Amino acid sequence: MLSISPTYLLYYLPLIVAISLVFGATRHEDMTLILKHALHTARWITGFMGIVFVVLLVMDWMV
Repeated sequence: MLSISPTYLLYYLPLIVAISLVFGATRHEDMTLILKHALHTARWITGFMGIVFVVLLVMDWMV
């Protein structure tokens, strides 16, 4: 399957938190709205990355 170390997945958490918070802060000024938007963005990005992972995994099984 993948030949990279699983520790690279640990980079995902701070990266997704930083991206989501910055994206939420550029849209809102209230902290509760920023956090709600950041959680929504993090969930959307995680879902998208999960779908891409599943597609690539299925393609790997087919080959």
